[in-house]
Amino acid sequence: MKDIVIRELEESARIKRLVAKELAERIAEASQWVMETFRSGGKVLLFGNGGSAADAQHIATELVCRFKKERKALPALALSTNSSLVTAQANDKGFETIFSRQIETWAKKGDVAIAISTSGNSPNILEGVKKAKELGMRTIGFIGKRGGKLKDLVDLPLVVPSDDVPRIQEVHITIGHIICHLAEKGLFK
Repeated sequence: MKDIVIRELEESARIKRLVAKELAERIAEASQWVMETFRSGGKVLLFGNGGSAADAQHIATELVCRFKKERKALPALALSTNSSLVTAQANDKGFETIFSRQIETWAKKGDVAIAISTSGNSPNILEGVKKAKELGMRTIGFIGKRGGKLKDLVDLPLVVPSDDVPRIQEVHITIGHIICHLAEKGLFK
């Protein structure tokens, strides 16, 4: 068992080192977009399915409540949290519309959409990004594997170079934490 533990931790660290080398500039750019959005009175909408929905909620919570410092709330919303809305929309119009409908409701030009998908091919994520772009939002993708269809659809793809879903999710939450950290540092000196 100890060998498995060591192997898992070493693989997680290896992927994070690779991301540091390949994606640091893009993660900084994503952080800049988020700060610009907050400075201009905009908001961040985050969405994903399953573990990626949990990551969207986690990151939104860090932005609204606090990350490392006491400060005013930053407007962020995870679109998977209202089960009545999600199930009604899925039942009435199809599961692929659960995020695009909410984006239509909440978004305004200049807001940021963060789409989280380990495969980059979930139809509801793709439809959400299409609606976000239609409404003038900047779009960031937290993606894995080779990026799927989402890679070419978002304005700023952050593709984790791994096919292993747990490793991808670990990096996604790390990227989210970095964005939260930089937003606090940049907005609340």
